[in-house]
This record gives sequence, structure tokens and C-alpha cells, in this order.
Amino acid sequence: MNGIKGVHHVTAITSSAEKNYEFFTYILGMRLVKKTVNQDDIKTYHLFFADDEGNPGTDMTFFDFPGIPKGSHGTNEISKTSFRVPSDEALLYWVKRFDHYDISHKGIQERFGKKVLPFTDFDDQTYELVSDEGVAGVPSGIPWQKGPVPNEYGITGLGPLHVRVDDFTKFKETLESALSFTEIAQEGAFHLFEVGEGGNGAQVIVEFNNILPPARQGYGTVHHAAFRVEDRDALQYWIDRMPKFGFRTSGYVNRFYFQSLYVPVAPQILFEFATDGPGFMDDEPYDTLGEKLALPPMLEPKREQIEDMVRSIDTVRSTKNIKKEYH
Repeated sequence: MNGIKGVHHVTAITSSAEKNYEFFTYILGMRLVKKTVNQDDIKTYHLFFADDEGNPGTDMTFFDFPGIPKGSHGTNEISKTSFRVPSDEALLYWVKRFDHYDISHKGIQERFGKKVLPFTDFDDQTYELVSDEGVAGVPSGIPWQKGPVPNEYGITGLGPLHVRVDDFTKFKETLESALSFTEIAQEGAFHLFEVGEGGNGAQVIVEFNNILPPARQGYGTVHHAAFRVEDRDALQYWIDRMPKFGFRTSGYVNRFYFQSLYVPVAPQILFEFATDGPGFMDDEPYDTLGEKLALPPMLEPKREQIEDMVRSIDTVRSTKNIKKEYH
């Protein structure tokens, strides 16, 4: 009951919350389920894109730190975020969609027996679509029902987390001994690890690379990644467990939408453990999720101050008729 259930969310940094919103909403067809601020830096937007219901394991989130420089990719970083789609056929649709919208991509490839489609956004943030066809394991979510992407091709959740490290032996030991992952396959410098029920929603792909310079965090890079745990009791298990393996931790953190523990597990690689609940549905109506600035109770008294600091972004979709696009 206390084990890691899979990937919970990935948090990255964008140069523009507005462009980020447009890209994820109208190109990727993911639903903005929460428009809020960074709880540790309240002048910074924190946008949460997920499946139709904001289910755990489906959300990619973004900070837009004012004035932050562009990051650079390298070794010792969470190098790529992947998203699940239902089938190999869906990837064919996405190639046409990316071509139509002039989104940079590398074409359909195969890795660890699964079809994948690598692509990048306007910040050179790196992503990959991965097909769920024939893959068992952690169930996926529900595509955004009112988004522009046909439901049968839509993004349903997060896929394997990609990490690049210059000390593979040590990182493997952390994944296996501390986090209870199992290495199940290898292709050259890439190693596939799995946890819990396995499948695309519970995997980490680790690339050994000691040639590239260290990555530098900034916009266009990942800030941290989170793994799912069942509840507060399971989180406490990890709060108690990680220091026994020599890791510094944040201790318990209440993020309102979930409860968390943060652990730096390797140079520049920050993992979070996050509970499946309470989730994103309790403080806003389903139909208008993400349309207003949502603040957790501890920040609500500062609403006026926060609204003065963050610019207004129009994220209203409930009044729009967004047509499904079959390119």
C-alpha cells in the first residue's frame, strides 16, 4: 500500500504562461485544470494541464519565473516528458497535426518495443508521445472531451519519465534500493525501469551520458518530477524512509491539491512524492476548471496582492465551441 504507484506529475519552466496555455490547450489538446501561483513564489504563475478530470498521473505543470534565463539541456537532468496516447494509429494523426501547426518533431520511432513520437515546443522543451497499444499496467486517464483533438487520438496521461545522468551506477542504486524500481530492459545507453503495476504510467528511462556538459535549469527545462503515492499514510512512509538512505528531504509539505515530500536524489534532479488526492475538482466546478485564478486557502487572504502581481490571462473555454480537428 505504501509503494510508488507511478508518475504523478512533471513540473517544467516556461518563458511565457500565455504561449504555454495556447500550446497545451489548442495544439496538444490537454485541459487546463488549475490556474494558480507557485506557493513558494506567489508572483509566478503555476499552470496545471491534465486529462479531462485532472486525474493523478496525467498532469504536466509549468512555472513562469519572471526574468529567468533560458536553460540548456545536458547531463544530470530530467530530460524529457512523455505523454500517453491510445494507439499507434494515434501517432500517425499527431504527425499530421504537428506538420499542420509547424511543430518540430522527429517522426515516429521505436523504443523498448513501443512506438514514440519525439517533439519540442517554442522553448525547446523536449517531449515525446508514446503509444499505449499492447502495453499493460497502470491505467491511463480520459482525454479532454471538449478539446480540439479527437478523443480516440487524445493525450490520456503521462508516460515514462526520461532522466539523463553521468553516474548511472549510483542512480540505478537509488531507483532500485530506495525507490523499489526494477530494471527490465536496456537499449544501448538507455535503461528502462518500472515500479508498481508497471506500463507506460510507471516507468523511468535512464540515459547514461558522461560526455555532455551538465544541464542548466531555466525556461525550456524540467524543474522536478513527482511520483504517485496513495495517501497521507503512504507519504509518511516515504518521509521516514528516504533519510535512511542518506537523502535530505523537505519533510511534509501540504500543497492543498495534494500532499508532498521533495527529495533531491542526484545532482540537479529533484523528485517529489505526491498523494493521489484530494485533487483539482473540489474548489471549482467541473465545467469551468482552470478559468479563474484558484488559490489554496492559505493564500486566499493574499488574493488582492497576488492579482496585482500576476498579469491577467484569459483561460475561458467553457463559452467556446472548440471543434475536433481531423487533419
